[in-house]
Amino acid sequence: MSLRKPSAVLPLAALVVAAAALTGCAPQDAKSDGAAASGASGSARTAAGCAPGALATRTAGKLTIGTDKPAYDPWFSGDEPANGKGFESAVAYAVAEKLGYPKDKVGWVVAPFGKATAPGAKDFDFDINQVSISDERRQAVDFSSGYYSVRQAVIALKGSKAAGAKSIADLKDAKLGAQIGSTSLDTITNAIKPSGQPAVFDSNDLAKAALKNGQVEALVVDLPTAFYITGAEVPEAQVVGQFESAAQGEQFGLVLDKGSRLTSCVSGAVDALRADGTLEKLEKQWLSDAVSAPVLK
Repeated sequence: MSLRKPSAVLPLAALVVAAAALTGCAPQDAKSDGAAASGASGSARTAAGCAPGALATRTAGKLTIGTDKPAYDPWFSGDEPANGKGFESAVAYAVAEKLGYPKDKVGWVVAPFGKATAPGAKDFDFDINQVSISDERRQAVDFSSGYYSVRQAVIALKGSKAAGAKSIADLKDAKLGAQIGSTSLDTITNAIKPSGQPAVFDSNDLAKAALKNGQVEALVVDLPTAFYITGAEVPEAQVVGQFESAAQGEQFGLVLDKGSRLTSCVSGAVDALRADGTLEKLEKQWLSDAVSAPVLK
């Protein structure tokens, strides 16, 4: 989306200064080459630095994973990331297992989204929090390979004009909303191009409240969140439809400290889970509703 995914985008000059100032306190050594920094080097994944259960983690022998609080369904369940339920909790434990860390060797920390994607040392080994991979964010943090391909969706109050939309053009005059700094807001601006300014909200809860009380006719969110909101939180709303995937393919990635020695190892684990069908299986288990929404063109 997403509703609660503000971009941590700073001017390039500020990022450079911040990165230079924080280099000395980073918890992990910088990588030696650009391929490793992108998480794309196959040879790095098989190096001694990726030995199962013996990675250069913050705490020897343990893996620390970060996510925001509250942790929302369907990505997590019951605001308990450690229970293994929900798509992202399940993915996190699958990645940990591939890296050689069983569940009893995994710990969780609260990592607010803005802090997780901003420059500076992290208190996690990787973060999982519906963070869309982008060039701007790559200036401040490392990303793993993508673990989920994202589509945006529209939800609208039942009976509203927006609820009957069959095309993008049908939404141009609707009062639309999304969270500030999100890819959902980008979708409104770049794909719908509404006749009026969209409403912008600081949090997921504020956006949902605005939909409930009629401040907006419709919200743009990521597709699994759309199904959860309409099914469990705002039953007076419905999923109108989804957008076609962007040409470049928006994906969620695991977030790591800039220059982390773990990036290539974590990317290798994600790639292995994709290759053996685990990611597809978990997506069907936890996000199965997301395939049924009509595509808006």
